[in-house]
Amino acid sequence: MTLAVVFGYHNVGVRCLKALLAHGVDVALVVTHEDSPGETIWFGSVASTAAEFAIPTIAPGDPNAPEIVARVAAVRPDFIFSFYYRRMLGPALLALAPRGALNMHGSLLPKYRGRAPVNWAIIHGERETGATLHYMADKPDNGDIVAQTAVPILPDDVASDVFGKVTVAAEMTLDRALPSLLAGTASRIAQDPGKSSYFGGRKPEDGVIDWAKSASAIHDLVRAVAPPYPGARTLIDGHPARLLRTRVLDTAAPAVIAPAFDVADGRITVRCGGGGILQILELEIDDAIVGAGAFAHWRAAHAVAVPGRIGAQEPPAAPDQSD
Repeated sequence: MTLAVVFGYHNVGVRCLKALLAHGVDVALVVTHEDSPGETIWFGSVASTAAEFAIPTIAPGDPNAPEIVARVAAVRPDFIFSFYYRRMLGPALLALAPRGALNMHGSLLPKYRGRAPVNWAIIHGERETGATLHYMADKPDNGDIVAQTAVPILPDDVASDVFGKVTVAAEMTLDRALPSLLAGTASRIAQDPGKSSYFGGRKPEDGVIDWAKSASAIHDLVRAVAPPYPGARTLIDGHPARLLRTRVLDTAAPAVIAPAFDVADGRITVRCGGGGILQILELEIDDAIVGAGAFAHWRAAHAVAVPGRIGAQEPPAAPDQSD
């Protein structure tokens, strides 16, 4: 029997834990996180999944604390797996797995190492991403690759759409790789450092719209931080607003000095500073959702002119919850 300890969180953690169990791996211990009170929990629970299978579970603040290392050592695992666990595992933990310590990362490594890989890939206009199973090393996400699976990012996909695809890709990648891992014949492909990129966690100010950018770039930001993430934020004539869903209507429209929104033919649109025209499909102003029709009433009630001023000052920060 192959013994493993799983460090996991989020939907990827749930699906990959189930994949291990389906392959007959004896998961002797699950290490996860306590849900943060300030975070919208829209994803599955690794702790609940472990409980369904009567697997002992702990949620320490520091996985590298001596008592946690000792707890893992007592299991004598063959493998350690990390599935969307949010803390880096130190050398003392990695050394406890004689057959390998492996991580599932939500990108096509070596691109988008680090935090929030799905969100960053969308922001940068990528047309594909995926999931990569790799050995853990002394630096984040730079160990040898065992397997990876690509998924497409469609032009109007939001982060939750892409994360759903990446979750399936992670399960497929692990399911495909496990027979060779368990047999001791899995391949190890070194990452090309010349093709690598690294991104950190996202901050509240990263969600503020820069209207000097192109319609395509703003659309990519909106998609990357759409609910259940905090949304792309701006001000419309001084009123706090969030753009929750958009579409690029025209990429060839010339750049403008003063970006402004307009309403015509039942559509809310914006000519963007960097060029292009953006249609706003779902808009929230003063914490209320408004469509094109309701927007006309809101505009009249607040004596807002058309075209209206946008981004006059930075709106108040909201906590970011990117993974």
